[in-house]
Parts: sequence; C-alpha cells; structure tokens
Amino acid sequence: MARDDSTVEQRLLARKAQLTARLHRIENNLDSPKPADFTEQATLRENDEVLEEIGSTGLEELGQIEAALRRIKAGTYGRCEECGEPIAPARLDIVPYTATCIDCSR
Repeated sequence: MARDDSTVEQRLLARKAQLTARLHRIENNLDSPKPADFTEQATLRENDEVLEEIGSTGLEELGQIEAALRRIKAGTYGRCEECGEPIAPARLDIVPYTATCIDCSR
C-alpha cells in the first residue's frame, strides 16, 4: 500500500498542535507565582524540574516534526537521510517524523 503524504502531514500537524499546546501550558505553569512557604517552594521546584525536562523533550520532538514537514514539502519524506534508502512503512507509522531507517539509527 502506498504511503499517503497528505495523511502523514495531517497526523504530524495534529501532533504539532498537541505539543505546542502542552508547551504553552508548561510555560504558563513555570511562570506562575510561587508561594512564600519554603517547603512548598522546594516541592514546586522539583515539579518545575520535571516540567522543564518534559518541555525540553517536547521541543525536541517539535523540531523533528517540523523537519519531517519540510521533507514532505521537498518530496524527500520517507527516505533515510543517512543512506538514501526508503524508510520502512512500519517505522514511519510508529515514528512518523523519523529521518533515518532502522539500520542507520543504530
């Protein structure tokens, strides 16, 4: 079955919207005023560190999604950026923004 780039593009755009909304929520949470109680501040700081890590991971995925969208527009989506061979459809189904085949990702 041939891959439908427009379906992949819609899937990537939907994930991009989800991540963008999540990153905005994280940013708002991190920017919210902190309580004066030092015990609560310590707990919130630990939570902030977790949120920052989630945000960092989200930004990384967002960058990969944007790169995949550029590859779709360029007509190179689905080709490994390392070896030039086609990326297995099953891999693209699982990680639609991947830029490399399974062999080159190792």
